[in-house]
Amino acid sequence: QVQLVESGGGSVQAGGSLRLSCVASGTIFSINAMDWVRQAPGKPRELVAHITSGGSTNYADSVKGRFTISRDNAKNTVYLQMNSLKPEDTAVYYCMMNRILDGNHYWGQGTQVTVSS
Repeated sequence: QVQLVESGGGSVQAGGSLRLSCVASGTIFSINAMDWVRQAPGKPRELVAHITSGGSTNYADSVKGRFTISRDNAKNTVYLQMNSLKPEDTAVYYCMMNRILDGNHYWGQGTQVTVSS
């Protein structure tokens, strides 16, 4: 059974930094691309960052230059380093795996990030 567990959220002031982690279990982590997705109250989910199995990355325009996604396959973990945080970054952040073996999307439970001005 695939499990994704996020951690690292919290409350920071604008301009601050946080690093989110997502540990995967129950599947072969290294062959799967991973995403960080966020959802703010009253807004649709937004794909924030994507990393392929080979380490190529893509970012939403709203976070380019401020956020960095990375992965450590030895630890079955994907990270999201968030710098220069803005109040509009406030959201619940989820990691998501589009699992190659079955084509299903697996989600973590989410971690809250709150940025105050």
